[in-house]
Amino acid sequence: MAVEGKPKPKPVLWVATHQRLIAIDMSKLKINHYKSPRFEVLPLPLFNMLNLAEKDFPFGMSCFVRDSKLYMVGGEKPKPGASPLLLPRQPRKPGHDKLFGDSGLSPYVYVLDLTGLDSTTDLDLRKHHTSMLAAKPIPIVEEIEGKIYVLSGTPWQAECLLPVPTFEVYDPSIEQWKPLPEPPFHEQRWSRSQIYKLPVPHPFTPLCVGKFVPAYNDIFIYIQFDSVCAAMFPSNDKSSPTRYQHLDEVDGDLLNRDVPSIRGVVVDLGEHEMCIMQPGKTDSEHDKLGPCCSILYITTFKVEKLLHSFSSAQARGLKLLKTADASDVSQTSSHHDNDVQDIRAPFLSITLMSKGFYDLDAWGPVAPHICSAFFHQLH
Repeated sequence: MAVEGKPKPKPVLWVATHQRLIAIDMSKLKINHYKSPRFEVLPLPLFNMLNLAEKDFPFGMSCFVRDSKLYMVGGEKPKPGASPLLLPRQPRKPGHDKLFGDSGLSPYVYVLDLTGLDSTTDLDLRKHHTSMLAAKPIPIVEEIEGKIYVLSGTPWQAECLLPVPTFEVYDPSIEQWKPLPEPPFHEQRWSRSQIYKLPVPHPFTPLCVGKFVPAYNDIFIYIQFDSVCAAMFPSNDKSSPTRYQHLDEVDGDLLNRDVPSIRGVVVDLGEHEMCIMQPGKTDSEHDKLGPCCSILYITTFKVEKLLHSFSSAQARGLKLLKTADASDVSQTSSHHDNDVQDIRAPFLSITLMSKGFYDLDAWGPVAPHICSAFFHQLH
């Protein structure tokens, strides 16, 4: 609760795209009801937007938020005078700025101070005094137990070799980067004599992206293709099967309107609250927006566990029944039928806080890929 006389905290959703850093005003997101395929698309409510390409920052940085600071890492720098738009549209054409970073790949870290309610007004992104041990093009960034893990992504200029180490971890408490063992990479052949070790290209990995609900260490919310699902992993009883639930309330409008989507992200908002962002393209028949218009589907929701339980003996039986088809299940005993119903029954209650489609004018002219996204309350 806000103290009387003091301004309310600002809920901000920070989104890094290939060329922009966007601050979304979450207080203006609402529940929109759609009754027709010709659905309404609202302007994306923004606090501010930083055009990274215009400010001469690297292309394709990813971000993370830690201790009221937003960090942006990695990326690529095209040749001087070359438009960053050529990177995604014409891979390998403009080439890298060899004088920047590691032959055009960026090991640098940039930081934005988020202390104060006015930090969204002046997006003063500055180079940090620490750098990664090696450059990371379009990196994959995750925070685990207070440490930041950064893995090289696939560079647009795909002929270049990835600098080593390709995987490292940052400890904010001591401001130190450490190398990690290299994970298995996909080998891609560009000529008879050139084979490069690269991460598997988007959108093939990961096949699903997600986050654990902060209030529960066993509930994982994830996007798989165009569907939003939840998995509940066994905690104390290891013989229990993992349970799954499709979150119809969250992705129903997205699926019903057949919006071809690009890889989305899951963001935890703290405690029981989660956010899904799915970029996509409208089809050619959308008369209000025109063909292939970039849009963003955003939904925020609250997750609560339902009070369902079953015994260990039932769980062991359910592991056998889990993969049974409908005909097999119909021939089992009645108590097995009840067990199957238990494991397939919803285990989460979902309360929508907002959902809607938004335009992506602020995204820029490139495809609406999300490099990373984080939630932060400005006080």
